[in-house]
Amino acid sequence: MSVRIEIVAVDVVRPLQRAVLRPHLPPEAATYAEDLEPSTVHLAAYDAEGQVAGVATFFPQPYPGPFVEDGPAPEVAATAWRLRGMATDPARRGEGFGAAVLRRGMAEAATRGGRLLWCNARTPAVPFYVAHGLRTVGAEFAVATIGSHYRMVAPLRAA
Repeated sequence: MSVRIEIVAVDVVRPLQRAVLRPHLPPEAATYAEDLEPSTVHLAAYDAEGQVAGVATFFPQPYPGPFVEDGPAPEVAATAWRLRGMATDPARRGEGFGAAVLRRGMAEAATRGGRLLWCNARTPAVPFYVAHGLRTVGAEFAVATIGSHYRMVAPLRAA
């Protein structure tokens, strides 16, 4: 399988983010305050035919906690990057597009000084993230209109 990952403009990632993550909400619900920040990295995974099959958005944002006994240290939290809006075309799941976007995003964040990646993962997606090196921190929580989530973290290492 051929997967091409590119840093793209926000307009490339939004359609898939909205279709997969917020189909029942208005279009602005798939817009993040950080989308147009210069440090934000939007990634798209393209299949062999040039179709977008997976997307994600990464940006620097200090880790907000929870700070539990086995969680990241506060000094690492200040150098964190957040993952938001990770989505894979439902017809293409299991083909490696999500994994490729996640790996590339983690590498980009590490190259740009990040020492920790964090996200709020939907509960059904937790096994995917665990399989790719993230772990849950704290208890499950609900996000209105979206569902149950876990905070997840992973250390970042520069290549």
